[in-house]
Amino acid sequence: MAKKDYYEVLGVSKSASKDEIKKAYRKLAKENHPDKNKAAGAEEKFKEAQEAYDNLSDPQKRQAYDQYGFAGSQAFGGGSPFGGGFGNGGGNFSADFGDLGDLLGNFFGGGLGGFGGSPQRSSRDNRGNDLELTLQVEFLDAIFGKEIEIEYKRKVACDKCNGTGSKDGKKKTCHTCDGKGQVRQMQNTFFGTMQVVTECPTCHGSGQEISEKCDKCGGTGVNNEKDNFKIQIPAGIPDGVTLKFSGRGNAGENSGTPGDLYVTIEVKSHKELERRGDDIYMDKEIDVVTAVLGGEVTVPTVHGDVIMKIPSGTQPEKVLRLKGKGGPKFRGSGEGDQYVKLLVKVPTNLSKKEKELWTKLRDGE
Repeated sequence: MAKKDYYEVLGVSKSASKDEIKKAYRKLAKENHPDKNKAAGAEEKFKEAQEAYDNLSDPQKRQAYDQYGFAGSQAFGGGSPFGGGFGNGGGNFSADFGDLGDLLGNFFGGGLGGFGGSPQRSSRDNRGNDLELTLQVEFLDAIFGKEIEIEYKRKVACDKCNGTGSKDGKKKTCHTCDGKGQVRQMQNTFFGTMQVVTECPTCHGSGQEISEKCDKCGGTGVNNEKDNFKIQIPAGIPDGVTLKFSGRGNAGENSGTPGDLYVTIEVKSHKELERRGDDIYMDKEIDVVTAVLGGEVTVPTVHGDVIMKIPSGTQPEKVLRLKGKGGPKFRGSGEGDQYVKLLVKVPTNLSKKEKELWTKLRDGE
């Protein structure tokens, strides 16, 4: 990525909150996702947004960037959260899962979001619209993966006419274009009268028309219905990644190819743990005696509670690492680590006896 200001890339101010940064990133990712936007430069903008979000969403990286600019961000590895270039093992995660869908990384709360998508149709194919929705996933389900069944509305092939739109299943050659799917028209232009070839308005490019329309779908070949579909959430999936499921969008009219379904994963927050990539972070409060003398405390992890040893003489905000107690790596094998920042609690409202004991301790008695 060229050295563009990360805040400028996301279109936010330097005082933007974490939520504002995430919202701006998702908007840009959705607009420029390479699988949705084929315009020149869209993929580059998508990767720029990923890199900017990776650095500004992490408090440590953001602090380093604010203080030292790009030199500070490079100290943390820089670049996108998934590595190098798009499509060759970097930038975005992409793989083909057949009927389970194609896995694709980065875009879009509450429950299931809205649908939409712009049509990508061929005049001969009548391809159905793509659908987009957002799925909220529990923190631990995103860590370890889970199969989740969703319900959404989409256009499906009419079961009465098998998607043909014809009452008797028969079609005839279009009388307007004589089966060619195109018509020629004469138009007056600045350069004079010109012959223009356009899609046939009667058969919409198919070359065929229905003799008698199906009384259930009205000749479209599709009906709006609720559909239930099981989605496999991969272990370690990051927040904001979009899963693509081929053929699970709207069915195309008159036996046209169905569109695709894009499901953006929104990971719910945890009350104690925060995830950054494959690693887990948390704050743990300890009393001043444990900080001074050392001891043991119980710490929650995604793998369950563990006992963590506190060394004597621990200073406030010291960070301890629990190796292998993070989440499974989204790409590759192994697991991340958990980092615990210790917050030393200084006692307040001391009793008379407690004050005497602290005074003796101070005076070395």
